[in-house]
Amino acid sequence: MSEDILQKIVRMRREDIQRLGLNFGVEIPEKRRRGHVEFLGTPGAILEVKRASPSKGDIAPDLNPVELATTYAEAHAQAISVLTEGNFFKGSLRDLIAVADLMERRHQQGLHTCAVLRKDFLLFEDEIDIAYRCGADAVLLIARILTDGQLVKMAERAQKFGIQAFVEVREADDFRKLSVVTAALGDAAAKIIVAGVNSRDLATFHTDPLIPASVRSKLPAKAVFESGILSAADATYARNLGFTGILVGEAVAKNPPLAKDVVSAFEGGCENVQGKFWKKYAALRQAQGPCKVGEPAEPPRSNRTLVKICGITREEDGLLAAELGADLLGFVFSTTKRLTTEEFVTSFSTKLRAGGNPHTPILVGVITDPNSVEGQAAIKLAREGILDAVQFHGIAAEQNNDYAHYCAARIGEASDFDKVEALRKNGEPRILLDAKVEGIPGGTGKTIPESLLREKANGAPLWLAGGVNPENVATICEKFHPELIDVSSGIEDAPGIKNHDKMKALFAAISAVK
Repeated sequence: MSEDILQKIVRMRREDIQRLGLNFGVEIPEKRRRGHVEFLGTPGAILEVKRASPSKGDIAPDLNPVELATTYAEAHAQAISVLTEGNFFKGSLRDLIAVADLMERRHQQGLHTCAVLRKDFLLFEDEIDIAYRCGADAVLLIARILTDGQLVKMAERAQKFGIQAFVEVREADDFRKLSVVTAALGDAAAKIIVAGVNSRDLATFHTDPLIPASVRSKLPAKAVFESGILSAADATYARNLGFTGILVGEAVAKNPPLAKDVVSAFEGGCENVQGKFWKKYAALRQAQGPCKVGEPAEPPRSNRTLVKICGITREEDGLLAAELGADLLGFVFSTTKRLTTEEFVTSFSTKLRAGGNPHTPILVGVITDPNSVEGQAAIKLAREGILDAVQFHGIAAEQNNDYAHYCAARIGEASDFDKVEALRKNGEPRILLDAKVEGIPGGTGKTIPESLLREKANGAPLWLAGGVNPENVATICEKFHPELIDVSSGIEDAPGIKNHDKMKALFAAISAVK
């Protein structure tokens, strides 16, 4: 079995240590030259001194760590993360020393000072001593590459020096290890341990912004959203989820002026209904879909594509969809033949949620014009909590903090993916892709051309709508492995009138997909 990227990094690091020692040939100060700044003492951004990465290659190969750290400090970053791994990230302990010395000079001058994190693939207790002497206020400990005993001893060594242990978790066993080290430290854990969840899988280096959302409730109060923050909007998204910090690398290393916007966006945000919606969806995905993150779901996952049944206009259709296992139900608040009413959705929501169904679908209002009477009705229901979210279909979303939303983009040609990319840059972790037919907002029965999906989807988790029916759903799932499918006309006798036999056939076909 070939080694993954993380295994290769660790193997090469061990080889370097055997050849050069734990100091990697760098002269280490005999004693620490600065005081201590608490890592994540207040909520804020952790910005990274990062020259390269395994996934992107060179990011900022010629960066000056002191100049970049000065930019970060002037942007009022809470902390600066210094990558000291040399083979893949082109970092060095010299960078750590230089940034720590800069922070001491700023402290002496009465200027804003950041905590300093040593970010590396640490394997030995004595590396904590070296980090401390170099001026680090915290050390990254990656649970995935450490045994229980190693993790506990390294966290205890950090405690001895009065610095924080930034424990990174992602998979089920990582959370068990976090519990072990927390128990070992006892009352000191709240002071010493800061937990982080990486949206990037270190084995493949693929990122998914919903990974942190799915595990936020399993983390301690001080928790960091790591990787995948490419814009100020992404920073706001992380803050909406209730994270105390974000760790940002590539985006600010390549474009230092962005640092100020990222810091301001994160500090200006708060946990809100938008974040709660994505945590609710992420938990649903984790329970139903093929996800390895966090603790095992109960009952065991079915590993199936999630299903949204859209265009519900009759109570019996919605209740059957929920009984069959629909994950989302959509109600159209746009002037089409599937138009619903505020009164119907309120009544249906009350009946559904009072039915004792352990699997209650997420309820969504679909709108095409937020300023229309129909759009305003859906937004009102979302603000009242009757709907869980609003789907902005083919239009830009309003940026409000008092109701949740996601976006749908209409796809008919390659240029339409520019809109998808713009939505992603606006902090949207998922975008529903629907087939575009001019003059018809949705429910057309048409599919997105396969060639477009293969060329432009770029491996991102897919939410697909358009032309899905019991006859083709298995093929779609096998070809594209969508995270979610949205079905409307493919299970209808007439617009808004669902055929119960077709609904049952749809779910049977999805369940049969391996």
